Amino acid sequence: MNPTTTLATARRVLTQLRHDPRTVAMLLVVPTLLMTLLRFVFNDERVFTRTAPALLGVFPFMIMFLVASVTTLRERTTATLERLMTMPMGRLDLILGYAIAFGALAVAQVGIATAVCAWWLGMAVTGSVWTLLVIAVLDALLGMALGLFVSAFASSEFQAIQFMPLFVLPQFLLCGLLQPRDQMGWPLRWLSDVMPLSYAVDALSRVTAGTGFTGAIRTDLLVVAGCVLLALALGAGTLRRQTA
Repeated sequence: MNPTTTLATARRVLTQLRHDPRTVAMLLVVPTLLMTLLRFVFNDERVFTRTAPALLGVFPFMIMFLVASVTTLRERTTATLERLMTMPMGRLDLILGYAIAFGALAVAQVGIATAVCAWWLGMAVTGSVWTLLVIAVLDALLGMALGLFVSAFASSEFQAIQFMPLFVLPQFLLCGLLQPRDQMGWPLRWLSDVMPLSYAVDALSRVTAGTGFTGAIRTDLLVVAGCVLLALALGAGTLRRQTA
């Protein structure tokens, strides 16, 4: 791994995204707009406080998955990745460069949404706001890592979007947001237990309830972080070294 090469890759990705204002707007503004819409739909601070923290992880997860999968697929189909792999660059340099670039966007995305929810929309957080922010950023990174991985199995942007019902929607339905996981039937509870979004939602709920930085939150964080690293490793495995 070469830190200079990794940072150069991250800088290249960020430069490309900077010239795509619609994508930048989608990344930075859409989660906040959705949370604002949710606040006025409920029109009740207590209901919003109970629901909003989990969605602070779900919305960035979905949006980062979509943007990362389409962006990476575009680079695969235009042979940009093939040209990069002819250079003296390791797979880890390339995949970490993407992770750093999208990770920086995830920090900005979640930071804006959290600030608006906590200081304008009236979301009450009994626990640490910083812990809430870390969990939400990890969730966005998870969506990014899965997007990088699935881009290898799509031949068009439409196909990349089609992976959302397979990788994103089941996690949204079974993460405990719509129905407490302990009230699900055992097949659904088992599926929920192997989906990383469930652990992110659990951690966000615990932080909001003000339980402190407990062992349960630490375990949830480790599970989500481990899934991020696994997805990045699988994404690196889809990159094939090209010979010049």
